[in-house]
Amino acid sequence: MFKILSRAVVALLFTLVFANAPDARAQSGDGHEYAPLLEQKLDYKNWTFKSLKDGSPVSLRDVAKDKKLVMVVYFAAWCGNWKAEDPVVRRLYDKYKKDGFEVVGVSEYASVEDARKYFDSQGGVPFPVVVESEAGTARDQTTHYGYRQIAGDKRRWGSPFNVFLEPAKLNKTGDVLTEKAWVVGGELIEKDAEQFIREKLGLAQQSAVEPCKAEPVKAEVKKQ
Repeated sequence: MFKILSRAVVALLFTLVFANAPDARAQSGDGHEYAPLLEQKLDYKNWTFKSLKDGSPVSLRDVAKDKKLVMVVYFAAWCGNWKAEDPVVRRLYDKYKKDGFEVVGVSEYASVEDARKYFDSQGGVPFPVVVESEAGTARDQTTHYGYRQIAGDKRRWGSPFNVFLEPAKLNKTGDVLTEKAWVVGGELIEKDAEQFIREKLGLAQQSAVEPCKAEPVKAEVKKQ
């Protein structure tokens, strides 16, 4: 009973803090846009985009095959908040890829050349990366933008935007892979993300504190 109450209290406090915050950056005071890990109603569809590496078609279903947990991270190569999250994503990927964790990056609002230059400057592409859009003018037409609107993400560009999928629970047929997904509408909080990943990979029992479940965040935030 105590554990149940503890989880409920923590979830409520966490939700209230972020729901009343005018801007996630105000929480850290150093330019970061940390966001909570929330399970949201989201009809997330399968996609096929071109590989950043060689332009070949890449299907999300194929990427997710035989994996236990997949994180799709939408990013813009020029975005400072993505550059801050990138090392976190690399650490988590390197640590848990052997256990069935996969990451796939979706490049947005930057040319293929600029995206490649970014990864070259960071020592290479550690996980699959695909390209959905190549210019800011395409923003309102991207799936990335559509999902952010559903999730209540009011940032102008929304980079990074993270979606976690459990392949074993995905729909076997149809365009819609899942009707609910775990979403981080900003930078990952590394400790929370790692705990979540370990639990979904079956590497640790759930602790007394777990990521909170909530409907899409409706808080107003300053546009980036």
